[in-house]
Amino acid sequence: MDLIFQGWPWYVAGPLIALIMFLLIFMGKQFGMSSNLRTLCTMCGADKSAGFFDFNWRAQKWNLVVIVGAAIGGFIAMNFLTVDPAVTIHPDTVANLNELGFSSAGEAYLPDELYGIDALTDLKALSILIIGGFLIGFGARWAGGCTSGHAISGLSNLQLPSLIAVVGFFIGGLFMIHVLFPLIF
Repeated sequence: MDLIFQGWPWYVAGPLIALIMFLLIFMGKQFGMSSNLRTLCTMCGADKSAGFFDFNWRAQKWNLVVIVGAAIGGFIAMNFLTVDPAVTIHPDTVANLNELGFSSAGEAYLPDELYGIDALTDLKALSILIIGGFLIGFGARWAGGCTSGHAISGLSNLQLPSLIAVVGFFIGGLFMIHVLFPLIF
């Protein structure tokens, strides 16, 4: 039982992800979380106002089940299968984040300074979340998929656009953490 309460090493989790991707490829499916937003918009009638949303959303119902399963699985894992909810972060990184004003670094998955209830009244925190959310949503759509879609599904299918997108994600991440992050915080 201790096995399920601990994080799984890469040599267990990685092959399990590969097995799932093999099964999806075998069934002719492509996994991606951000594509569910398009499906949900179409289900709500967006296909009547934009051609982008005019597709057979019923063929993507299985992907909606994946996102519901991920949410339920995450809830169960966090609330019933986690002994210590603190995220494991290298002490040097915790010290750097503390210097930038993130006092909850190493204690929570999401920093209270951005995701706590007090952040709802902080203009800077709200601006960061709204602008960041827009950029992530726009970027995922512009790139034809999000990080999970390109890095897990696209690379599993040996798609060159996914390789280019993943390289771009890493370059953007490095630029964010080394250039923009110190300027914002």
